[in-house]
Amino acid sequence: MPPPVRSLVLGTAGHIDHGKTSLVGALTGVDTDRLAEEKRRGITIELGFARYEPEPGCTFGVVDVPGHEGFVKTMVAGATGMDVVLLVVAADEGVMPQTREHLAIVRLLGVAEIVVALTKADLAEDEWLDLVREEVEDLLADTPYQGATVVPTSAETGAGLDDLARALARSGARARLRASGDLFRLPVDRVFAVEGAGTVVTGTLWSGALTRGESVRMLPRDEQARVRTVQVHGEQVERAAAGQRTAVALTGVAVRRGKVARGDVLVSDPSWTPALMLTVAMTALPGTGWRLEAGQRVRVHLATVEVMARVALFDAPEIAPGGSAPAQLRLEAPVVARSGDRFVVRSYSPVTTIAGGVVLEPAPPKRKRLSQGERAALSALARGGSRAVQGAVALAGWAGLAEDALCVQAGWTATPRAASVGGASKLNGILFDDAIVAKGEDLVLAAVEAHHEQSPLDVGAPLEVLRRALPAGADLRLAAALVDRLVVAERLVVEGKAARLPEFEAVLSPDEEALAARIADLLDKAGLQGPTTEELSALVSDHPRTAPVLGFMAGRGCVRLLGDAYWTASVSLAQAAARTVAELGGQGGLGPADFRRALPVTRKHLIPILAHFDQTGVTIREPAGRRVAASLPSDPCNEPGPSDVQ
Repeated sequence: MPPPVRSLVLGTAGHIDHGKTSLVGALTGVDTDRLAEEKRRGITIELGFARYEPEPGCTFGVVDVPGHEGFVKTMVAGATGMDVVLLVVAADEGVMPQTREHLAIVRLLGVAEIVVALTKADLAEDEWLDLVREEVEDLLADTPYQGATVVPTSAETGAGLDDLARALARSGARARLRASGDLFRLPVDRVFAVEGAGTVVTGTLWSGALTRGESVRMLPRDEQARVRTVQVHGEQVERAAAGQRTAVALTGVAVRRGKVARGDVLVSDPSWTPALMLTVAMTALPGTGWRLEAGQRVRVHLATVEVMARVALFDAPEIAPGGSAPAQLRLEAPVVARSGDRFVVRSYSPVTTIAGGVVLEPAPPKRKRLSQGERAALSALARGGSRAVQGAVALAGWAGLAEDALCVQAGWTATPRAASVGGASKLNGILFDDAIVAKGEDLVLAAVEAHHEQSPLDVGAPLEVLRRALPAGADLRLAAALVDRLVVAERLVVEGKAARLPEFEAVLSPDEEALAARIADLLDKAGLQGPTTEELSALVSDHPRTAPVLGFMAGRGCVRLLGDAYWTASVSLAQAAARTVAELGGQGGLGPADFRRALPVTRKHLIPILAHFDQTGVTIREPAGRRVAASLPSDPCNEPGPSDVQ
């Protein structure tokens, strides 16, 4: 079986008028200068595109970027997402200022593979050509591209083009394949109208895949659109995959209103979210004389967007040239990013490339300084892979991190549930750092113990008390998940809607036992027409322990508070239920007057009794009235009910 076709992005880089466009034309047969001004001035102003297959199984989408200093912004937009860079140096001129700046940008963006073409070799003598080759090798020394293939070429004579094709194919074979299960994302670099197709956007499909007919979100404005057609290098396809230059015809209300522009990002998964802040690992370029200072206003280039930002440093007043440090970028407009994205920073004025780095947190909280734990988590994010997952979970803290968010928050490019998360626990589908889980368990147990001390007659602490024991911002499901873990570990017992320590048992004092006996006698005599809480308190001479003793008795099913108003003995309710079923069982369409024949009580007591019967299945409410069950439900009055005397 032949190997799968590798769809990669090949980008050009180099100084103006060094022959990038001519070389691309010689390789592909496509003139990527499409604007009239480009033709007139003989320079590339906008991005140009072509398809190139140096050998079977290796297909490049070629992005021809402008070299003039004034168009470096466009160059950055094109360079982002490249797999291989073709660095072009004219043999008759050698390394020039934009050569160095383009190389710096390519390095900041983390492009792994470079091939160097010495163009216009037919215009240089052999001795001069050797000097230029040495100059290029010196330029690449002490960079990740040291030892890159250097090929003399001529677009005019065709010399060296075959050697260059083989070198590009070798670099393409080494380039990292994009994950097939990744989330779809396409940064938009061009928007135009085509008769019969409507609005068309183009870009390099960074990750995932896009299928004709599916719905997409246009961020950062979060507008909806539908994919009418998809093209890859001018050919209509049903599906475009990561690494392919893609044109997408969009339809929808937002599209018709012109709400899509260069710099927007097409996505489909809800995990993507725009943000006005990024936590990053920042590196200041050496040899530029520029340093990054706290509060400095800079231009941030991420994907196809340029946005102004302020630099916020955590530990030091500046990052010296060649230095690196974590920082936050406070943006003046929202961007769409994921952990692991590369970006470039250019100075506000004069405009030049001064720094770059990697996004660590794509939508972070505002941080002024870093704790030791946060610093360690950011370091883990910078390493990528499973360590990045651990770092993202640690930074999520009490809020936790949903598995589906790993792709964006940790840069995880495979199926989210395939992530190995050491040092984290999954509770109800949410990932929490083990340290958070351990502290949460301690807080829950402490809350239960405190409740036992404050309310020794309660069967346990209500679950709402345990939720309040966790810090503000904790995921609402965390308390229940922690309780479940503690129950499994036999460190907690849950009875009904309350939790207690295993060794805890509520015990009445002799005085409280006497009070309970008196209450039981009063309720037994009152039958179904029991007293309110206030009336009962008065009957026992406002004993200070009335409320907790009532709670104790209700928790054990001895007494019941009906309709949050009247107390009655559970045995009286059970007898009333049996009498109701015996006299009215199986009958329907019954009203309050019918029930008073079996239950001779006042209407104010009858209504809460019938509501209790509805809850326990003795009666069933129907449009025509109540129906009585044909037989008595098992133990209809043994379950403790709600109490207002906590």
